[in-house]
Amino acid sequence: MGSDRFERAVAAIDAANSEDPHVEVFEGHEYPKELLYGQRMSAWLERLRPDAPEALRLACRAQHVRRWAIPRDTFPMDRRGYLIWRKQLYGFHADTVAAILREVGYDDETIDRVAALVRKRRLGADPDAQSLEDAACLVFLEHHFAGFAEKTDEEKIIGILRKTWGKMSAAARAHAGTLAYSEDARKLLERALAARDDSA
Repeated sequence: MGSDRFERAVAAIDAANSEDPHVEVFEGHEYPKELLYGQRMSAWLERLRPDAPEALRLACRAQHVRRWAIPRDTFPMDRRGYLIWRKQLYGFHADTVAAILREVGYDDETIDRVAALVRKRRLGADPDAQSLEDAACLVFLEHHFAGFAEKTDEEKIIGILRKTWGKMSAAARAHAGTLAYSEDARKLLERALAARDDSA
């Protein structure tokens, strides 16, 4: 876990994300948004999979690397535009982290593995891909759900919560159930899960 090459890769990923012009305030301090996101992803992965392989740790840290470079509003603001944007992002993140890993001396096999994870390949069939998805879902629920709900139609956020819950493993759902939600956020989650149970 603590190889010099790994540490240099993480430092390079963090340096890239430190250039994010978007700022998030957390506990009274300002952070580049994607730098904070990568750190949160790593922290959740450590809780979920303390024995995670190096390639998964790298993919987790780099999932949103330089995300601001392809703004959402440069694509049509509809479902189709969102899907095109997301697909472009997957490829962009994979290419960006591949270049970083190559620069610090990783072999092609590891680079290809990290890139495949960042591209979200084999979701549902690959345990490492599932762990990456679990971490992303938990970061959303812990840090972004409440704020997102304040500016999103209630039925839409309930649909998003149902999809998020459906993507997570049983272990991730257990963690999600212990998070410190606001009263309003918890009510939304309870509604989402009740609707999910009704449709099962």
